Amino acid sequence: MSVITITENNIGERIDRFLTREFFSYIRADIIRSIKLGQVLVNKKTIKPSYRLKKDDKLIINLKKEKPVLIANKKIKLDIIYQNENLIIINKPVGLQIHPASSIQDNKKRAEKTLVNGLLAFYPKIKTVGDDPVNRPGIVHRLDRDTSGIMVVAKNQKTFVQLKKLFKTHQVKKTYWALVIGNLGKEGEWGVIDKPLARSSNYKKQVIANKKTKTKVRSAITEYRILKNWKGFSLLEINLKTGRMHQIRVHLTFLGHPLVGDQKYQLKKVKGPKNITHQLLHAKKIAFVLEGKQYEFESQLSVTFQDFLLFLDENKLKGYDEKAKK
Repeated sequence: MSVITITENNIGERIDRFLTREFFSYIRADIIRSIKLGQVLVNKKTIKPSYRLKKDDKLIINLKKEKPVLIANKKIKLDIIYQNENLIIINKPVGLQIHPASSIQDNKKRAEKTLVNGLLAFYPKIKTVGDDPVNRPGIVHRLDRDTSGIMVVAKNQKTFVQLKKLFKTHQVKKTYWALVIGNLGKEGEWGVIDKPLARSSNYKKQVIANKKTKTKVRSAITEYRILKNWKGFSLLEINLKTGRMHQIRVHLTFLGHPLVGDQKYQLKKVKGPKNITHQLLHAKKIAFVLEGKQYEFESQLSVTFQDFLLFLDENKLKGYDEKAKK
């Protein structure tokens, strides 16, 4: 249980938006549901999610997430690149969610189709591993549902703690490949995007923070190198200095070069071999040192990603287009 007293800085703000910012691990739907269930009281009284905060309001918060449906699902085929007694390296496909979210708990069939459900079938002992094994056993880091690529999963608690520390102290090198609209420069050139991120006012997206931003601001730094150019498209290699939600997608959109197929942040439609329904973003490589041993792995691009690159090559779109650079 948490108790918060409202100050002048938050007067007039909706309580559901305020709590979504304060309790970052909860999505807004969780907060709204908790308010309606009476898990949030203001001055010892129940309120609506639209309640506007007043100075000196006393909030009593007792948030309780619904338990996810974590059932071993043998139908989820894992693309395992490597494993030993401590960890598993997986190439996650497009469309596979990492773990059940509270927004899908009412749909048992959907909740069973996540990476953790597949992991439980492959390695049942993982159910006790992690900082929240009830919800995400063995999961050290995440990828968006529609982002493909390499992930490391811990098989035991000792390894989980070690890997978590490596990620927190930026000792894990993660390299992404991204296909973007337009050209950012010539092949081989490097660039850095250093723009802090925050939740949008409706909490549905991440945005570049500014002086008017009311949600929590987090630093975000993205490095990129231009691997290949076509007329109107660029393939980038990306290294993250920070790991914020949707960081790559938001930063590239800020530059005016959104990811091809990004349904949330893309600015315009693009033509390809087929209708692209997900962002062409892939976690290509991961490297780290664990207990004195160097680990380095690389994963294959998704079929959709490969098809689009082949389409660009076959249609003779090779070449740097100065007009496509913004």
